[in-house]
Amino acid sequence: MASGGRGKSPLVADKRYARAAANAAAKKPAPQKRAPKPRRPRRKHGLILGSILFVWRMIWAVLWRLTAVAVLVYAGIVFYFYSQLPDLSAQLDGRARGSVTMLDRDGRVFAWRGETFGGQVTATTVSPYLHDAVVATEDKRFYWHFGISPRGIASAVRINLAAGRGPFEGNGGSTITQQVAKLLCLGVSYDSTKWKSEGEYEKDCRSGGMWRKIKEVPYAMAMEVKYSKEDILTIYFNRAYLGAGARGFEAAAQRYFGKSAADVNAAEAAMLAGLLKAPSTYSPTSSMDRARNRAAVVIGLMEEQGYLTQAEAEEARANPAQLSKAAAQKNGGFFADWVMETTPDYLARDTTEDVIMETTLDQTIQAQAEEALKWVFENKVKAGSKAQAAIVVMSADGAVRGMVGGRDLPQAGDFNRATQALRQTGSAFKPFVYAVAMDLGYSPLDYVDDSPYSIYVPGSGNYAPKNYDNQFKGMITLTQALAESRNIPAVKISEMVGRDLVKKVATDFGVAQNLADGPALALGAGESTLIDMTGAYAGILNGGSSVTPYGLVALKLKDEDEALFGQGGGIGERVISETAAHALIYMMTQVIEQGTGTRAKLDGREAAGKTGTTQAARDAWFVGFTADYVVGVWLGYDDNTPLTGVTGGGLPAEIWHEVMVRISEGSEAKPLQSEIPPSTVAPPPGGTAPAPYNPDDFVQPEDVPYFDGSNPNQPGMTEDDLADRILNDVLGTDN
Repeated sequence: MASGGRGKSPLVADKRYARAAANAAAKKPAPQKRAPKPRRPRRKHGLILGSILFVWRMIWAVLWRLTAVAVLVYAGIVFYFYSQLPDLSAQLDGRARGSVTMLDRDGRVFAWRGETFGGQVTATTVSPYLHDAVVATEDKRFYWHFGISPRGIASAVRINLAAGRGPFEGNGGSTITQQVAKLLCLGVSYDSTKWKSEGEYEKDCRSGGMWRKIKEVPYAMAMEVKYSKEDILTIYFNRAYLGAGARGFEAAAQRYFGKSAADVNAAEAAMLAGLLKAPSTYSPTSSMDRARNRAAVVIGLMEEQGYLTQAEAEEARANPAQLSKAAAQKNGGFFADWVMETTPDYLARDTTEDVIMETTLDQTIQAQAEEALKWVFENKVKAGSKAQAAIVVMSADGAVRGMVGGRDLPQAGDFNRATQALRQTGSAFKPFVYAVAMDLGYSPLDYVDDSPYSIYVPGSGNYAPKNYDNQFKGMITLTQALAESRNIPAVKISEMVGRDLVKKVATDFGVAQNLADGPALALGAGESTLIDMTGAYAGILNGGSSVTPYGLVALKLKDEDEALFGQGGGIGERVISETAAHALIYMMTQVIEQGTGTRAKLDGREAAGKTGTTQAARDAWFVGFTADYVVGVWLGYDDNTPLTGVTGGGLPAEIWHEVMVRISEGSEAKPLQSEIPPSTVAPPPGGTAPAPYNPDDFVQPEDVPYFDGSNPNQPGMTEDDLADRILNDVLGTDN
């Protein structure tokens, strides 16, 4: 119903609802206020306990903050190393120098020098046996840690302390990742101003100690972040040193087994992995027994960890690894060292490239020379003798075919008595005296007076040489004088032709070390090496031209055909005429046929040579040749102790004979080029011409039993037999 006013009246419904709401509110009870919860009484601590808790809270507050800072700093160090690590490919070849591979005259490998690198391999391309052998042996938890193994370090510390060493001395408990970190030298590059050599650098890189371990840990973890596990193994496979100059498993597999690391079987893989513990000790070229024993341990670890079945492990044990033919041959070590020494350093010892050296070595001849020396010492020399010997086998052009630098098998760098020992030559020098005479026109059949002789030497007084037997034979031929190695005739001829000329001829032939200045020059008072003496005799064999002994034919970069460096020696300039050389060869054949060198005589083959025994028999020589080869032999003690009952015509001649018989076997016997030219020497002013040759005047020495040293006055003995008993005024004993 509408109101009569102008304004709108309120709706009745609104009033009704408002009233209802008020009534509802009046009926709802007012909420009751929650009573406050009773306060728990605070625990009261004693003064001491409260102080301890306070201190602990302070320490904890500091500790967690310091720990957080340390973690951040450590993470920064890891990140720093991570940022410095190069790509994987740059980490694989870690050699400071290149490798040298030596080939014999037939192109077969016989020696390695430097660090051989067989080429890059990866953890996925090597033989699965090799991959598993390395992990099983070096780090069985490799795939479960992050670069370090606290359990392994703790075990290593315990072992070191039990052994009486420092905690980080000896066993390091290193993971493969830590070992790789060492191989990378924690990222430190070689600096020649800090380390004297690459060897000292590597030694420093692999040293132990607390500080080294502390540095290894972040570097190893950085590697785990940068590279995958297989990448880390790849670096290891390429950088690890495995003995015998082999850097990396590919080089080692080629070096020891003649095959790729991808093709090695379980037994070979175990032997290679076993080298990681101590490469020099367990190298199969050093000791096959030690290498196989170590390989058996590795096979056991592989079986234990499930990498090999029981059947595979038993087969590997039953069929141990065998060296390749090239690796098994241990000859040629002295020759290899000599070639390295005679090649420019930048192409040999200090090369940064992998090079191939083609050489003159004949491995068959080398082995035969070693066998001959061994046979003589086993059958002719008293057991336990410490005497040493050296042998050089050479062609007439100076190409060295074999070299023995001592009785023991050499390690690289051992003292080489064939090339490094300077020793008095004794009567082995006398051919150069007669070479001058032949070149001046004398004939082998000319006479010389073997009678008492004295010459004044300024500053020294009279020099009166004596013969070995204190006897004089009067007028004898030059041939007989050389064959019997008479001292007085040699000095007389030297003085007659002139010492300076004798020196020049000897020097031109290659004997240029410490030649004596006085008349004793003719008796070999100077010094020389065996290789130089052998080379000088090669000059006589080739017709009078000098030779430079050489072993290198060509040096090439690996996988290239062009030679960087050619032949290191050969025939040089003429020293004496060919006629003179042939006359001298004839005279030297008589040394073997009927003189002091009869023990060197060969059946059915012409040979020429000369014996030599020095003062007090400290050195004994025999150097001689056939039409094919020149062989030089030296015998003596390293400390110059006099030999007992040994002269150049004794053991050295027998060694020479044994060598020559072996290396000549199966080859055609060729005659030597010798002749007896007529004398063209005019008589000296007021003198007479050389007396004519009378064969009846040539006295042949008796064929006496081998001298045992018991009777120094044994009648009929040759000069070499008495050489260590008869004293010479200046030289002492000489022959």
